[in-house]
Amino acid sequence: MSVSAATSELPPPDIVRCAYLDLVVTDLAASREFYVDMLGLAVTEEDDEAIYLRSFEEFIHHNLVLRKGPVAAAAAFAYRVRAPEDVDRAEQWFAARGCRTERRADGFTAGIGDSVRVTDPLGFPYEFFHEVEHVERLAWRYDLHTPGALVRLDHFNQVTPDVPKGREYLEDLGFRVTEDIKDDEGTTYAAWLRRKDTVHDTALTGGDGPRMHHIAFATHEKHNVLSICDKLGALRRSDVIERGPGRHGVSNAFYLYIRDPDGHRVEIYTQDYYTGDPDNPTVTWDVHDNQRRDWWGNPVVPSWYTEASPVLDLDGEPQPLQERTDSSEMAVTVGADGFSYTRKGDENEGFKLGAAL
Repeated sequence: MSVSAATSELPPPDIVRCAYLDLVVTDLAASREFYVDMLGLAVTEEDDEAIYLRSFEEFIHHNLVLRKGPVAAAAAFAYRVRAPEDVDRAEQWFAARGCRTERRADGFTAGIGDSVRVTDPLGFPYEFFHEVEHVERLAWRYDLHTPGALVRLDHFNQVTPDVPKGREYLEDLGFRVTEDIKDDEGTTYAAWLRRKDTVHDTALTGGDGPRMHHIAFATHEKHNVLSICDKLGALRRSDVIERGPGRHGVSNAFYLYIRDPDGHRVEIYTQDYYTGDPDNPTVTWDVHDNQRRDWWGNPVVPSWYTEASPVLDLDGEPQPLQERTDSSEMAVTVGADGFSYTRKGDENEGFKLGAAL
């Protein structure tokens, strides 16, 4: 998409952070059991059509909306902006790039005021808002905390066939790249981008898209993540664990990936690092580095590379997928055509087969 000189001079909105995900689920009761009873997110309000959830340190109305619908999908990746006029800037900035926009003075969900939703250049539904309803911050309500308490919404992860295009557009929007994965031929497989002073507010993963790879909630410590694993085991629900627990090379964070009743992927995440300095260096990982995805070199399960959730357009219809034509990370690192290493330059490469049965 070409950008005229006049368009490029429009200031982007000042984005503060990722704030909430509007998620369509097919069975509201089953989703409530997963997110509330098992993961312990706090219910702000609910009715027969939607449940509004927040993490324990949140003071805005919600971080996650579970909305009943016929197709399980992500309806909006929502960002808070710094001032009311930044909603205007978001609407103008995307419209000038030929993106569809829709504005609602009363918001698209409960607890959120004047908002604009857009279909971004990658086909993802984004929302920008400033006005919010404040609710009780539960940070001091230790009587409500569970051993695996989820304290913050940390980030989104999006699957797109063209990571460089997405990276360029998000940098124009004011995001900064903290880490990426590349190869010697110049292919970019993934990129991590932030607005708040952590490793990311969103990440771009190369693959057929647009799709949502996951939403991530943070805990205070890695023992909180392990407590969630113990709870899932005690409930005989270990089947929802897809990958981990482990530690990422990228982001340095401790992680766990689980799947909700509709297959939406949720990451439990903790202990990444501060990125707020203006000269914070970008960390680039070789796609063949065996420790990029798991610091301990454990293999990545194939579903983590291949499966993701649909996203909706502004009419609520699933977006069609565009095929990735660049090499896939799974293809170049797993199987007969791929390789990885533990120590680059070793004669015998430390390959661990991710698709082993």
